Amino acid sequence: MKLLIQSILLTIVFTVITGILYPLAITGISQVAFHDKANGSLLVRDGKVVGSELLAQQFTGDKYFWPRPSAGSYATVPSGASNLGPTSQALQSNVTANAAAFRTGNKLAADAPVPADMVFTSASGLDPHISPEAARLQVARVAAARSLGTDPVKALVEKFVESPQWGIFGEARVNVLRLNLALDELDTKKAEGNVPVKG
Repeated sequence: MKLLIQSILLTIVFTVITGILYPLAITGISQVAFHDKANGSLLVRDGKVVGSELLAQQFTGDKYFWPRPSAGSYATVPSGASNLGPTSQALQSNVTANAAAFRTGNKLAADAPVPADMVFTSASGLDPHISPEAARLQVARVAAARSLGTDPVKALVEKFVESPQWGIFGEARVNVLRLNLALDELDTKKAEGNVPVKG
């Protein structure tokens, strides 16, 4: 009986410590020290949340930079990879179709190299980044669709190139959602006469 009481008391004590006090402490610390990250790295425009910089969104049409393909149609619930192997005919067909669509959409030569991130889906299907090369290849299309000069759009891309983490982990990348939001702001400046329309 004594052991049973001790077991129950220990269960209650550790439930309170690990199930209530510890989560509350960590949540409080993260809200103070890493407020934006703790709340999902949300991006706000005109007072409304438009997405998270950690999750890809589907952008279509010529006015926006395109993200990398998604095996889960950019949905968060069925996110994940296609799990197609290197010998899969479906994978080969998808890659060929993605490359052709990228070349056609950006008016590239039929044999122009296409960055790997624009033909292969990511492991999560929600990777918010593309390579700087993939962004640069889209500059002419985006600039023409918005009647902007290529120079300000190029400059915007370079502004949003993120270096590898701590300078050594990963590769340089561009966050597509943040870039497209800045692109809309550039359009607003153009309407105000503050951005060149040629060049």
